[in-house]
Amino acid sequence: MSATQEPMVRAEAVQKRFGRVEVLKGVSLTVQPGEVTCIIGPSGSGKSTFLRCVNHLEQIDGGRLSVDGELVGYRQSGDKLYELRESEVARKRADIGMVFQHFNLFGHMTALQNVCEAPVQVKRVSKREARETGMALLERVGLGEKVGNYPSQLSGGQQQRVAIARALAMRPKLMLFDEPTSALDPELVGDVLAVMRQLAEEGMTMLVVTHEMGFAREVADTVVFMDEGMIIEAGTPDQVLVHPREARTQDFLSKVL
Repeated sequence: MSATQEPMVRAEAVQKRFGRVEVLKGVSLTVQPGEVTCIIGPSGSGKSTFLRCVNHLEQIDGGRLSVDGELVGYRQSGDKLYELRESEVARKRADIGMVFQHFNLFGHMTALQNVCEAPVQVKRVSKREARETGMALLERVGLGEKVGNYPSQLSGGQQQRVAIARALAMRPKLMLFDEPTSALDPELVGDVLAVMRQLAEEGMTMLVVTHEMGFAREVADTVVFMDEGMIIEAGTPDQVLVHPREARTQDFLSKVL
């Protein structure tokens, strides 16, 4: 990797408040292209909020956030940051895939239609090309036989794999996963993690909020432990999960491992 390569994600002292509650208290983090970063920590620690800030589903109140060298949601002129128009934000967001905890599929559309919708509407891909890509992606996540099924006819794990295929259909340079397995029955988790593992092996840059410590240990390049809106500790899976330095990290891991 060249020393001059721009990080895929660069967060510098990012702050976020909801009313008087400071949810992110100066979070700084870099994710290099092709890296998998897993964010762990207790509920309410700011993990999901940080992820939503990365693709500007939430506006930040301080600091700077850039993806692939471009500011997220803003442009800079001199020393000032100016909010981009929603159409410009949407265009940039198209390069960032997001997979949510609760699938967010369109219930009135088949699996294939769910996957094809955004490339056609947002990227103006032809319906034929979108359909071919959609079929290939559903095949890739193990759902080639389910292309005509509606979400209500699929298990939670299958719906989540459709959601991953839908995100990949936009050809993103970055994938964000917000606790993608926490709403699933335990026996369905493995299929979703297998798809994510495959993406990591193919070099997709991924930022993953997860409770799956085994996945973090096996797949992550970097594990970040957050608590109360701050990064307490970050390092390799071995450094953070096996030999944590901070007492707060040790306490958290003693309860979840």
